[in-house]
Amino acid sequence: MRLVPTDKDFGWTPYVWLVWLGIFLLQPVLGRAGWKEWLVTALGVSVFLALYFGSYWVRDRRGLWIIAAMAVLGVGFAPFNVGGVIFIVYAATLVPFAADSWLAAKVIAALVIVAGLEAVLLHLGAWFGVIGTVLPIALGSVNVHFAQRNRANRQLRMAQDEIEHLARVAERERIARDLHDVLGHTLSVVILKSELASKLMAHDPERAGNEIREVEQIAREALAEVRNAIGGYRAGGLEEELVRAASTLKTAGVAPECQAVHMSLSPAQETVLALAVREAVTNVVRHAHAKECRLRLEPVDGNCLLEIQDDGRGGAQAEGNGVRGMRERVEALGGSLRRETSAGTRLTILLPLSAEQRNGAA
Repeated sequence: MRLVPTDKDFGWTPYVWLVWLGIFLLQPVLGRAGWKEWLVTALGVSVFLALYFGSYWVRDRRGLWIIAAMAVLGVGFAPFNVGGVIFIVYAATLVPFAADSWLAAKVIAALVIVAGLEAVLLHLGAWFGVIGTVLPIALGSVNVHFAQRNRANRQLRMAQDEIEHLARVAERERIARDLHDVLGHTLSVVILKSELASKLMAHDPERAGNEIREVEQIAREALAEVRNAIGGYRAGGLEEELVRAASTLKTAGVAPECQAVHMSLSPAQETVLALAVREAVTNVVRHAHAKECRLRLEPVDGNCLLEIQDDGRGGAQAEGNGVRGMRERVEALGGSLRRETSAGTRLTILLPLSAEQRNGAA
C-alpha cells in the first residue's frame, strides 16, 4: 500500500516535507535523553506519521479532524519537548488542502493563537513562539495558493476527461452512421445483383457470370470503404457517388435521371452530400417500389441544392437511422434537410455556399 496516493499535484514532495521532523528530535539528541524519553519520542513520531500520511488520503473537510489531532499532539508534547511545535506547523501547512481558502485562513489563525498562548503561558521561550507563529503563517499562506492551484488543476483534468469521453462517444456514433451508410448501400446492391445472377444462371450463364464478378468487385470496394470509414477518411467524391447511384438504380430496375451542375464544394460538404445520395438511393431500392428516380444537384439562391425524388409508394414512414444520421451531418454544416412522402418520396437538402463557392459555381 502506498503511503500517499498517486497525485500529479504532489508527486514525491510529501516525503521531502518530513525533513522538518528533525526539529522534534533535536532536544532528545542534544539533551542525551534516556531510553524512556526516546520511547515516548518514538511513540510521538509514529502517531504523527500515521496522521501525516493519513491526511493525504482524506482530501476534504474530514481531514480537519486529522489536522486537529496533529495540533493536539504538538500542544501535548510542547511542555516536555519544545520541538513538538513542529507538529503545529505541519497542521497549518496541511489545512489548505482540507478546506477552502477562507476556512483554512481561520484555522491557521487559530493554530497560531494556540501556539502563541502556549509559548507565553508555559514560558516555552522565544524559539517556540517564533516557530509556532511565523512558520504556520508563512507556510500556510503559501500552501493556500498551491491548494487553490491544485483544485483548479483537478477541475481542469475532470473537464478534459469529460471532453475526451464525449469525443469518444461522438466518434463511435460517427463510425456507426458511416458503417450503416456504407454497408447498407453495398449489401443492397450485392443482394440485387446476386438475385439477378441467380435468375440468369439457367438461360444466360455469361451475363450471370458478369454479375457475380461485379458482386466480387463491389464487395472489395465495400471492404476498402469500411476501412476508410473506421479511419475517418472517405474515398471517392460526389460525382463518383452519382454515377454509382445511377448504376444501382438501373440494376434494381429503376430508371434514373440525373442532373448535376459542377460546384466548388468543401471536402466536408462533398462527403455529406455523397453519403446522402448513397443513403437515399439505398432507401429507394429497398422500400420505394419506384419506377423512376430523379437526382438534381445545382446552386440555388446561394445554397447547394440536392434533391432526390422517386415515384414510389411514399407514405408517412418514420425516419430511420440512416435519415437521422443524414440530417445530423447536414445540420452540422449549417444546412437543412426536408423529407416529403405525399407523392413518392422527395428528399431536399440545402447546404450554404460561401461567396467564393458561389462565384465558382457561377
